[in-house]
Amino acid sequence: MSADKKIILVTGASRGIGAEIALLAGERGWRVGVNYHRSAEAANHVVEQVRRSGGEAVALQADVGKLAEVQRMFRELDEAFGTLDVLVNNAGVLANFRITDVDEDNVRELYEANVFSAYYCAREAVRRMATSRGGRGGAIVNMSSVASRLGGLAGGTAYAGSKGALDSFNLSLAKELGPEGIRVNALRPGLIATDIHAIHGGVAHAQELAKTAVPMGRTGSAREVAEAALWLATEQASYVHGAVLDVAGGR
Repeated sequence: MSADKKIILVTGASRGIGAEIALLAGERGWRVGVNYHRSAEAANHVVEQVRRSGGEAVALQADVGKLAEVQRMFRELDEAFGTLDVLVNNAGVLANFRITDVDEDNVRELYEANVFSAYYCAREAVRRMATSRGGRGGAIVNMSSVASRLGGLAGGTAYAGSKGALDSFNLSLAKELGPEGIRVNALRPGLIATDIHAIHGGVAHAQELAKTAVPMGRTGSAREVAEAALWLATEQASYVHGAVLDVAGGR
């Protein structure tokens, strides 16, 4: 195993955008931690694809909305590959419930997946990467959404709110970690053709909506988002810090 290969952890990487980020990182020579919650088969498939492309990867099971599980996951990554260089906080879920249907469970579950997970994973990443703690610096990429500024689709108040929280977290974290050698940025994908849209009518509905709602007239692909994520993770974006990059076709 080459010691100069950088290490990236992608949360929620068993499918969709997370899987594409993991695959692209593997193609480019990164050692990849593929986090998943329940989809072991899908995560192992991503790992195998990375290995077939000549990369290195390991599947890491954890509910990243739980601090104890995040701590365990990071220890497993340390043992497998060494100290992290890049964290991609991609894990998250969509939601489709009206404000009148809010209860303690559905809001808590959404925020644990979309917001708490970013705090917990950033905590463990920074403890390893911060120069004040003997680390070599690194990068954090947070996955937001254009829902944070557009309000989301019908039934999406909780989801949009969670992504708005992530936008604020991204900026504040960048201010905190600039002196630590850690760059922090976010992506805001728009209508991307992945199965996360199942609760809103599926990919076909997203593609139809994009014809009128997106200036470019189409949905984006997970690979297009992955390209942007990997750019933010590399030294090609060495002076990009505290930014939010829309990958939304002009929406």
